[in-house]
Amino acid sequence: MGVRSSGAGVRAVPPATVARLPGYLRALGALGDEGIVTTSSDELAERAGVSSAQLRKDLSFLGSYGRRGVGYEVAHLSEQVGVVLGLATQRRVVIVGIGNLGHALANYSGFAERGFAVVGLLDADPAVVGTTVAGLVVEPADELARVVEQRDVSIGVIAAPAHAAQRVCDALVDAGVSGILTFAPRALRVPDHVDVRAVDVASELQILAFHDARRSATGA
Repeated sequence: MGVRSSGAGVRAVPPATVARLPGYLRALGALGDEGIVTTSSDELAERAGVSSAQLRKDLSFLGSYGRRGVGYEVAHLSEQVGVVLGLATQRRVVIVGIGNLGHALANYSGFAERGFAVVGLLDADPAVVGTTVAGLVVEPADELARVVEQRDVSIGVIAAPAHAAQRVCDALVDAGVSGILTFAPRALRVPDHVDVRAVDVASELQILAFHDARRSATGA
């Protein structure tokens, strides 16, 4: 299912296009930081790592076609992409599992820069509960439902061990969270109305190892 924007004349955005939009937004942010006001489809596509034809097709779903001889206005296009991605409204996030990874995520400045506010840290370990990480006091995992309700949380991040991931996922769903980002190396079961994105670093490394082995075998 695609994402539909409320903008006039904007079509439903296909999932494959949605997956590329953060890359466009990142490239636009870099252009803005460099003081660049307008950009061509070729320049933006190169920075985002796609073809210019793909870029133009993707942006057409946003109703943005650029201006002939001028290109795209960086600030305006950034705003358009942000609206389609749902970043016009700040999203509140909780992180469950405050080990090494949880610490790193809690301290990641990119959340705030991209419109996300980490409003709660939770862990099941009594030795961790009560400690302060990134200015937040770690709370007991069994208080998850209260934290989600009182702080209007819509996204949960799972940084817990694999054996606890499904239990944490179920608790997030029961609490009313509609989006989950998991770093646990296992598949999670969720109802249809909940979106899950998985980041499995080990699997990605294994895929890179496969391609490296293939190149070595062929002498490429």
